[in-house]
Amino acid sequence: MVNLLGRSVICLTDLCVVFCFLMVSANGAASKQEAVLEITSATINHSMALVQRMEALLTHGNGSDVTLRVQTIDEVNVIQVHSLVLTLQSDVFEELLQTRNSSALVLKESAECANVFDKFIRYLYTGDITVRLNQAIALHKLASKYHVWDLQQGLTQYMTQHLSSDSPSGHVVGWYQYAMQIGDVTLKNSCLQYLSWNLSSVLQSAEWSSVGEELLLSLLLRSDLVLQSELELYEALETWINQNHPSTATAENALKAIRYAMISPQHLFHIQKKSSLMVKYYESVRKMLFLAFQFHAASPVQLAKYFDVNCSLFTPRNYLSPAWGSPWVINNPTRDDRSFSFQTQLGPSGHDGNKRVTWNALFSPRWLPLSVRSTYPERSMQPTRTDGGRPRIIVTPATSSPDFAGVSFQKTVIVSARKQGKVVVRHVYNFHQSTEEVGDFLLDADLQRRTSEYLIDSSLYLHIIVKPLYHSLVVAKK
Repeated sequence: MVNLLGRSVICLTDLCVVFCFLMVSANGAASKQEAVLEITSATINHSMALVQRMEALLTHGNGSDVTLRVQTIDEVNVIQVHSLVLTLQSDVFEELLQTRNSSALVLKESAECANVFDKFIRYLYTGDITVRLNQAIALHKLASKYHVWDLQQGLTQYMTQHLSSDSPSGHVVGWYQYAMQIGDVTLKNSCLQYLSWNLSSVLQSAEWSSVGEELLLSLLLRSDLVLQSELELYEALETWINQNHPSTATAENALKAIRYAMISPQHLFHIQKKSSLMVKYYESVRKMLFLAFQFHAASPVQLAKYFDVNCSLFTPRNYLSPAWGSPWVINNPTRDDRSFSFQTQLGPSGHDGNKRVTWNALFSPRWLPLSVRSTYPERSMQPTRTDGGRPRIIVTPATSSPDFAGVSFQKTVIVSARKQGKVVVRHVYNFHQSTEEVGDFLLDADLQRRTSEYLIDSSLYLHIIVKPLYHSLVVAKK
């Protein structure tokens, strides 16, 4: 009996082994079969042909069940469409088509939107569209109105990326005003930053006269404007006021935003006596002019004892004139460390007009972080290049001077780039000792790539500006 039981157990064990073997073999065979199928699989893609047939469907109107009548004040544009396509792309069209009383759907559009409506409808059929600068706003309006969100986002991105493109009368100001109307903060800020960083070229263009009052005052209040000098800004403001004839309040507010202390006494005398604009509005800025003349006549240290010099009147903008800094073109910026020396005027005050400061600039493409360098005090001021380092600039005075009392120096590095064939400001960095303080200096720049957006013909185009910032020492009692 025991022998029979033992033989039964052995037989069951053998059966299990055989079963497992068969299962493994079957799984192996299945895996091999799947592998063979995977190797022999291929994708057959006729999507472009489908898009072409969809476009032909729209062009010829075959099988159309809806007639769009796009009305403006002067004309009517008729388009034969298919309700299924419009419904799939837009919930607004879906609702309009459900509530229509006939096969025709009447749409009232502005002339600018009606001119691009065919292009808008074609996008709904093909998912493809070609945009021109003067069509961006109209298409964006249609995409927003009919809730075609992918197109709306694509147009916002297009506008952000084409701020520097050339157009006969300019387009950035118009895009800014449109962004303000629809509440698009991203587009508004992009336009405002572009205008601020490239203001000198904007002032010389036909677009300057189209700047609205709100945008004008927003620009005048900023300290990051990149331009040749404050005098250039005053002269451009005079042109704008003479062309636009704003209200007295707007003109006075704009003139009060000019930083007269940043204009030399010689030029202040000239505009005070020769500028018709200044003659007309002299009383509104008389106190500011008087304070500017005091600033130029006295030592900044003496002035700081009696006046609050921490206000915008005594804060420089990003001036490109030689008295404030120097351009620096670095060829093959990833190759090795570079050094550069330049001079600036000690300060904008006429009292410091003949005083110069020599600055030493050091650029390193792979600078060792401060946290690592601090463990080696004897080497902490030496440029240490490592593969894991990042670009850095240090700008320091060649000598110290008692004239530095009450003044701190802000360094600004402007990085230029070529976009749409035009050289524009790519980024502006502000720091005091070195760019290590800001942490994002050229953070996204791939300087190894010849086609990098931060390079022009394989070179890094910088402009270093040194801005003296005054500090009140003793505030006089009023």
